[in-house]
Amino acid sequence: MSGSDWLSHLVQMIAITGRPEIRCTYGAPWRVTWPQSGAHEIPYHVVLKGRAIIEDPKTETARELIEGDIVLLPHGSAHVLHDGSGHTPGPTQERQDPAGLTFSENDGQGEHLDMLCGRFLIGPPHDRLIHNYLPTNLVVRTMKGHHETGSGSASNHLASFVGLMREEFTSDKLGGYAILNALSSALFTLVLRAASESEEAPAGLLALVGNPRLAPAISAMFADPARPWNLPELADLCSMSRATFMRHFQDKLGFSAVELLTDIRMSLAANELKKPGVTTEAVAEFVGYRSVSAFGRVFAEWTGMRPGRWRRLARESRSD
Repeated sequence: MSGSDWLSHLVQMIAITGRPEIRCTYGAPWRVTWPQSGAHEIPYHVVLKGRAIIEDPKTETARELIEGDIVLLPHGSAHVLHDGSGHTPGPTQERQDPAGLTFSENDGQGEHLDMLCGRFLIGPPHDRLIHNYLPTNLVVRTMKGHHETGSGSASNHLASFVGLMREEFTSDKLGGYAILNALSSALFTLVLRAASESEEAPAGLLALVGNPRLAPAISAMFADPARPWNLPELADLCSMSRATFMRHFQDKLGFSAVELLTDIRMSLAANELKKPGVTTEAVAEFVGYRSVSAFGRVFAEWTGMRPGRWRRLARESRSD
């Protein structure tokens, strides 16, 4: 892994996994309501065929999704998906296959939709990184116009990826659900990469990393978080003055560089504290703290508990 590969560092740190849950095959009119998800869950939807409208009741915003679109909801927000006709939908029927995937269908005769719905699971307490640094809704369009096709683009890779998921869904081959689980886990990383490379990168971490002037600092913090970084050093990496760097960073991210570095360090510390035989002193040093008491104080502010209690709970969870 190269030092500049911030996304691999992030995904490894937060230990994210994915699983497909429901395949929706509807004819219009149809409507599905999704409640607020748990703190460590990120719902996702992949439009395999057809189109859908996704609405956020909280922000009163709506967006059309078309074939190949992938939507992630990093904050687990409640949302509604529907066909956009405004007509009253009929009942749906659900059945479950032996592998555990639910199939939801209706008798609608209108425009056909085929959609995969699932969720990503984040190991606690890493949901803080997701909630603070990713947007509420993240939509990536994989089907580009002919003039935009490029074999190396992230969206092009995603289009092939969605095609592979569709093939696994429609075949009865052995191991199909296991393959879908593996593809689902990789989907998170592919969507974030595509979003960060897009011309309209969303706010937060993805927009910041897509900014060529600020990217060196964030890559450095992810690659070597234990280093005693200071603002002049980070600003020098970006060829900026300290004041300019601080202003650009805060404007793009909504958080300071020091806050991001602390979040990275505490996420790593939470992982290290789970390892048998690793002392709190060793963990403090591993994430760049010379003082164990200073580390303990910051960790308690970040997680709501002291390192020793976090370690005990993690040990009890493993034994359960």
